[in-house]
Amino acid sequence: MTGITEKLPYLQETGIDAIWLSPIYKSPMYDFGYDITDYRQIQDEYGTMADFENLLNVSKSLGVRVVLDFVPNHTGNESQWFNRSIAGEAPYNEYYVWADGLNATYDNGTFYTKPPSNWVSNFRKSAWEFNEVRGQYYLHQFVIGQPDLNYRSDSLQEEMKNVLRFWLDKGVSGFRVDAVNKLYEADPRNYGGVYPDEPLSGIAGLGPDDYEYLIHVYTENLNETYDVVYNWRDLLDEYITTQGEYDDKIMMTETYADLPLMIKYYGTKTRNGSIPFNFSFLEDITMNSTAWEIKTVIDQWMTYMPSGRVANWVNGNHDKSRVATRQGVDRIDAMNMLALILPGVAVTYQGEEIGMIDGYVSWNDTKDPWGCNTDDPINYVLKSRDPERTPYQWDSSAHAGFSNTTGATWLPVADNYLTLNLAAQMANQKSHYHFYKDVVTNRKTPAIQEGDLDTRALSESLLVVTRLLPGEAGMLGVVNLASEAQTIDLTSLRLLPSDLEVVASGVDCALEKGATLTKTSIPVSGHCALLFRSGVVSYGGAASTHYLSYPLMLLALASYTIIRTNFS
Repeated sequence: MTGITEKLPYLQETGIDAIWLSPIYKSPMYDFGYDITDYRQIQDEYGTMADFENLLNVSKSLGVRVVLDFVPNHTGNESQWFNRSIAGEAPYNEYYVWADGLNATYDNGTFYTKPPSNWVSNFRKSAWEFNEVRGQYYLHQFVIGQPDLNYRSDSLQEEMKNVLRFWLDKGVSGFRVDAVNKLYEADPRNYGGVYPDEPLSGIAGLGPDDYEYLIHVYTENLNETYDVVYNWRDLLDEYITTQGEYDDKIMMTETYADLPLMIKYYGTKTRNGSIPFNFSFLEDITMNSTAWEIKTVIDQWMTYMPSGRVANWVNGNHDKSRVATRQGVDRIDAMNMLALILPGVAVTYQGEEIGMIDGYVSWNDTKDPWGCNTDDPINYVLKSRDPERTPYQWDSSAHAGFSNTTGATWLPVADNYLTLNLAAQMANQKSHYHFYKDVVTNRKTPAIQEGDLDTRALSESLLVVTRLLPGEAGMLGVVNLASEAQTIDLTSLRLLPSDLEVVASGVDCALEKGATLTKTSIPVSGHCALLFRSGVVSYGGAASTHYLSYPLMLLALASYTIIRTNFS
């Protein structure tokens, strides 16, 4: 906690509005804090509750809000809740998903008990684990040490609301809700008292231990889940009028699902919900995506999103390879700029602002359960998430300035830290960091905060995004995905004033910040991302749609790579 507090001035200087901390709660760390022992205590390695309260106070003084990771689907198996549930102590006896095994017979006629259903954990193998003391199986949709909570228990639902109240009373500004689509499973009362088997996916090359072997119709995105999220939103709204200028409370929910299912998390006509994480930049855009395809991804979310709701754009997280690895180093500036100038919340995973690349983590150094559970010292790299979780590269000193330990860090520092680090980029005006900071500065302008959105693909390699608001200077983002320089004429953008000034210039751009030109002839270098400010926009009268950019810009700080060594 003290390490993060020390770095808050950097975040403020960069223009960050809020930090999202991955789990900081008491945990045995089988899954890096997502296996929680006590929701109301701080993990010892991270500091004390007093340290956290000091972080809140300092962050508030700097205008940087704090958002916590809320893990509601499961606890750790060392939780007192779970131990009391094993013992059958009320109300904890119903806090988890317990089920009797099924009777089965071997070929030789011998009887045995098998798991209640064919459900598979996200981390491979059966999602059911037998407990000798209770004499039943418990459900774990993730690792064995993460028993699933039972949201069909009213007592459990109230318990989890009290957890939210505890941290809201401390002064946090909201929550990122982990794996929310897993909260409910099929109700056995509707299936003759048993948990139904999930249908096979039919994907070639997979076996019954693989998560993708099944179609998860009974364990994901059940209708009851949405009501729980809406109830949590009601609880957060109770705090809106109680904490002065820090009255806004954000809730963002993590789910990987088809777009119509994700959109339902926004709420209904009568009930507010959450902001569902938009993972389309992670899932649907590759290093080969054309400008047409990127435009389609953007337009699809804006079209599906209900009127009056807040969009969001996520370039990276602790579960996906970094932008530079996933889409190529040539697209770092382009993807950062797009996330920052589009309407809504922009979420930046730590290190993306300097273009960090996935680090190499050997089999012996691998910590991620997804990698370890492959039992494969060669192909583990196809599953492990450790490469995107290597320590933040502050400078060229030992351990990239991330830790002062004389031993090894939790995960090894990426080999390129001597040249790719924050200190080097802060000293170089033509760097990913300074481009990112310049775009963030202009993100605060009225046009980007609430202006109309227009996206155009001029060709396979040229993408143009405009944000226009009558009476204010317009903003224009231009991306050239090709390696060759191109000159573009934007006369067709009739509402965009002709005179333009470069306010942010990517590392591959020849045009420098401060350059002025007209929209009829804009030279754009290969792999260049440029942000322009236009003259004052003067259209009006026609019906138009204004979009809001939420005042929070989140920098995700993964606890297992930053907080673990006190961010020092």
